[in-house]
Amino acid sequence: MSKLQVSLAISDYDHVRDFVYGRVTAEGLDINFQVLPTPEIFDRATRDQEWDVCEMSLGKWTGMFSQGDDSLVPIPVFPSRVFRHSALYVKKDSGVDTLDKLRGRRVGDPDFAHTAGIYARGFLMHDVGIKLEEIEWVQAGTNKPGRHENLELNLPAAVKRVSVPDKTLDGMLLAGEIDAILSAIPPKSFIAGNPNMVRLVPNHIEVETEYFNRTGIFPIMHFVAIKRALFERNPWMAVNLYRAFEEAKDRSIARIKNMMISHLPLPWNPDNARRATAMFGADFWPYGVEPNRKTLEAFLNFTYEQGVAHRKVKLDEVFPPSVQHILKV
Repeated sequence: MSKLQVSLAISDYDHVRDFVYGRVTAEGLDINFQVLPTPEIFDRATRDQEWDVCEMSLGKWTGMFSQGDDSLVPIPVFPSRVFRHSALYVKKDSGVDTLDKLRGRRVGDPDFAHTAGIYARGFLMHDVGIKLEEIEWVQAGTNKPGRHENLELNLPAAVKRVSVPDKTLDGMLLAGEIDAILSAIPPKSFIAGNPNMVRLVPNHIEVETEYFNRTGIFPIMHFVAIKRALFERNPWMAVNLYRAFEEAKDRSIARIKNMMISHLPLPWNPDNARRATAMFGADFWPYGVEPNRKTLEAFLNFTYEQGVAHRKVKLDEVFPPSVQHILKV
């Protein structure tokens, strides 16, 4: 029997690599993999839907879905997860040295629907107590000018939002035109070691650990999505894809835990895996709906209260029933 030919775009992760390069396969599928940067995947997938299956931003998808665009069907495979207390940058000695001092300030971000920003605004609102309208939000490219908001927002009336497409957040922060940057992509001055640009939360690992222990939220940035028309013709492919991604992830985690040789060029990988197990559980990078329910429900609430989602999206709407409860074999 011939296999279903599909195209799949995803970024380069160790925990998907065995699938991409054929050491793991998905039953019934002949896949043309394309490994690309995530911003390019998101742009091409949302504008032209160039692939049958692709990695997708949670924030962008939720905003689109809330406005009636259900052209992509997600499966609960989460290639990227990052705590985002580390995504806030300020000018050194500016007086903004704690999260609560962002109240009344101008904060720049590349676009309001980028997932990192949604999580960060979530903890600013719920944990620090800053209302969305107590910050003026400035939109611009982090390191390159010309970036625009690419999703229609439904911001609360009191929220101030301005776009400055001819400037960069990096330049505006150093010039004193904004007070902080909120971005998944680090400002180029920070990467270059400019001493005038620092993280607002320098001890972010400690802060993020406490945040997880208190809230149970382990931020999910991206999931994998299938074109709806293709999924509806071949509903079996969702579970088969899920199983392949799960096997590739398990093989990656086994490499991290290997004490005999170093599969990754970083010291103490097995020790880091033990610490992650103690904090997150035996499967410290879980796929599936139930192990991630708390994180996903919190995120969906954040998108609605921040005006990224035009209506409140329920978790049961997000994933098809076939992948909500997958038999472990």
